[in-house]
Order: sequence, then C-alpha cells, then structure tokens
Amino acid sequence: MKIRDTAFLFDLDGTLIDNVYQHVLAWKEALDEIGISVPTWRLHRKLGMSGGLFVQALMAEIGTALTSDEIARLRESYRLIYRGYAGTVHALPGAKELLRHMSDAEIPWAIVTSAHRSSALSRLAMLELSAQVPVVTRDMVKHAKPDPDLFFAAAELLDVETKDCIVVGDSIWDLIAARRAQALGIGFLSGGYGSEELIKAGAYCVFDGPADMLSKIHEVGARAQGVRITPG
Repeated sequence: MKIRDTAFLFDLDGTLIDNVYQHVLAWKEALDEIGISVPTWRLHRKLGMSGGLFVQALMAEIGTALTSDEIARLRESYRLIYRGYAGTVHALPGAKELLRHMSDAEIPWAIVTSAHRSSALSRLAMLELSAQVPVVTRDMVKHAKPDPDLFFAAAELLDVETKDCIVVGDSIWDLIAARRAQALGIGFLSGGYGSEELIKAGAYCVFDGPADMLSKIHEVGARAQGVRITPG
C-alpha cells in the first residue's frame, strides 16, 4: 500500500501573525463611524471569514441592512483604520522558527489566507519567507473560508490532495473549511477561541500557538523528509 506525504496549510492572521484584536478594533471603529454599534465580542466571533461574508453575517445577526455602496465604504474605512494599527502587529512567537523547521525537514507547506494579497503582503514580510513558498490569497479563489476553496488551491500548488493535508488555524472558520476539504485540522489558541470550540469545529489537537506546536512537533508526526501516513 502506497505511503503518502502530508502537507501543512497554515492560516496567516491569528495563526502566524498576532493581529486578531487589531482586526476586531478596526471593524468596531469603522462600524461606529456609520452609527452601527456592535459589541466587540460579536465581531471577534465572525473573524476568520472572508471580508464580504463577515459583513453579511454580521448584518444578518444584528438585523441591519446596508446597501452595496455602504458596505464598500465600510470595508474601505476598516482597511484604513487597520493600517493605523500596523505598528502593533508582529509575528507570533515561534512562527518563523516553525516554518523554518518545516522547510529544513523538507515537509511540504503553504500559507493560506482569506486576506487579499495586497493587504497580506506586509504580514507575509514579517515571516521572512522564501520567494518559493506557496501563498494562496482571497484573490485566487471564488470563495474564502468557511468554504474550502483556499485549501483546494493550496493543495494543488503543492501537488497533493486535501485529504493528505493538515490545516493549522486559529478560528473555527479555518477548521470548518478544513473539514469540508476533508483535511485534518490543528487549532491554535492564539486567535482567542477556546480548546473545546476548536475541537468541536474539527481540530484533532490544539496548541497555544506556533512556539508551542514547534516544541511538541512530534505530536503531529512532522518528520524530516515529509510526514508519513498510511491510508487505511
């Protein structure tokens, strides 16, 4: 029976980059500007979805309707406000080291984000990535998380099947999308979700963040020359 290599697909925001709450505050301020008051916890619960779906889901939940022009202005305001927090955004502890370990061990991996490439570039630069690292952004697929399109695109770039991938993410939306792609999921607490929530959404194990995963890398079977799994 053939033994297959497994690839790791890493979410970006909240998983490798410490910026979840900057995103929440930027959305909060943008909504306040147009007179819509939303508790920050509700915003946090939606974070990790694609931007368009985030707004739609939030408006449905609070019973407010916005025109397409109003949504466009809201999203632009959010982007401008988020830029103001740029100086407080950094790579999470152990993120660069974890990715370097993957490369040194010749384990296939990619970065998968619901952000558009133009907005993700500055965060990607914080990770000091090689130009050869596959990166899949919102611009490259029809639908973002919780749809599985991003993971299918990343698996194709790595020449593997999604069922042979392990998705690493900090939100339930990452893990729901992973399940829809028939991939295994690893949850990080760095996005503010609890262990039980992440496990319920599909994580088979949970770590504090990149540094914790790297210190326990044997627990996910990440071995040099690729992770080996034997299909049943």
